[in-house]
Amino acid sequence: MKTDIKADRKVDKKEILTVENLVKHYGSDENLVRAVDHTSLTIERGKFTAIVGRSGSGKSTLLHLIGGLDRPDKGIVRIAGTDIFSLKDDRLAEFRRKKIGFIFQDYNLIPSLNVWENVVLPLGLDNRKVNSGEVNAVLERIGLTEKKEAMPNVLSGGQKQRTAIARALVARPAIILADEPTGNLDSQTELEVMSLLKSCVTDFGQTLVMITHDEMIAQMADRVIEVEDGKVVNN
Repeated sequence: MKTDIKADRKVDKKEILTVENLVKHYGSDENLVRAVDHTSLTIERGKFTAIVGRSGSGKSTLLHLIGGLDRPDKGIVRIAGTDIFSLKDDRLAEFRRKKIGFIFQDYNLIPSLNVWENVVLPLGLDNRKVNSGEVNAVLERIGLTEKKEAMPNVLSGGQKQRTAIARALVARPAIILADEPTGNLDSQTELEVMSLLKSCVTDFGQTLVMITHDEMIAQMADRVIEVEDGKVVNN
């Protein structure tokens, strides 16, 4: 069976992500929470976009919907031209593996796998051939060449996050989504990791959408989108 996922419409060369009238509510009546409330936005290919907002503003829920980790009550999310919520669960999971890279605050590394194995894991799960040259190039750029056989338990927080970044880059997704990726790092390591991530996104031609509460990080972005009460209020 052919498993390639193709765009379901002609893709604008500039836009990689389109969100149309996205809604996600929890509870009912007086307990109703409008986590994402009729939100629309577009993201250009090759840009670093920061999504900011106070705690509880809905920014993390929005990112999870964009990444297909949760389904909305209504609305459309298109990535590289594909309406991701038109896909059944198994096809959506396949799409996530192929087209979306995730970087989380808690790294999500597999403790029993070394750095190299963690980095190439998404390729193996998708039965894609590992290009050792490309992987080594990413590890060198990310500063992990000497750590590729190290296990996660001997890595610093910064090295763990670099591993997670390398894992996202090696898969060559259409878009990378990051949820407070430096939240567990000290301020100096945070700055080093963010500078490295931004330069790698540029070097490898990736699109990055990042949730952050850190004004310094937001200032590094090409564009800042502010979310308040589940709505985009400034972009």
